[in-house]
Amino acid sequence: MTDLPPKPPEFDAAFREQLETLFVWRRDVRHFRTDPVAADLVEGLISQACLSPSVGNSQPWRFVLVEDAVRRREIRDNFVKANEAALGDYEGERAAAYAKLKLSGLDDAPTHLAVFVDKGTERGHGLGRQTMPEVLEYSGVAAVNTLWLAARAAGVGVGWVSIIDPDAVCETLAAPENWRLIAYLCIGYPAAAHRDPELQRAGWQSRGHLKDFLFRR
Repeated sequence: MTDLPPKPPEFDAAFREQLETLFVWRRDVRHFRTDPVAADLVEGLISQACLSPSVGNSQPWRFVLVEDAVRRREIRDNFVKANEAALGDYEGERAAAYAKLKLSGLDDAPTHLAVFVDKGTERGHGLGRQTMPEVLEYSGVAAVNTLWLAARAAGVGVGWVSIIDPDAVCETLAAPENWRLIAYLCIGYPAAAHRDPELQRAGWQSRGHLKDFLFRR
């Protein structure tokens, strides 16, 4: 007699409403408290991130906890240099608005996590990558999003630092040659929680509407 497959869970209306609430309150955090996040909680979030979908079941994500003070200082210097260069791309009122934005939580966030994708991984045996090789990186992005949601559900905030030189990060963290940086994340308890994006509150960019993004052919 063959074993029956496990019965899938039933997600009721209350759960679906809470899930939407989680999506709404999942924010890019830049203001952190400095008190640490327990190591087992951080590892639990990473473990949940590893449940994400990946092309060919390749599981290409590689997580690096950045704990060394010297390396953290190099990452912060990297950000400062990239941020100054980015400011030069704006003029007038937009430049003034950019200069006022807080664009990273590197100084206060107790946990720094770099997320890489191993482009040389043999897991998955190349399935699904022949026509769209970039889906390997998309798998890494999916893991970041899963971690982000899991963190918010645990009361922890995550900030994605994208104003940064990825090659310099790889050098700072001695990443293997086949690893590509997907995200540098700041993780910690938010100094304040908001349901709307910080850039919206700062007047940088309002949210669009479904009609702006949905097309039919």
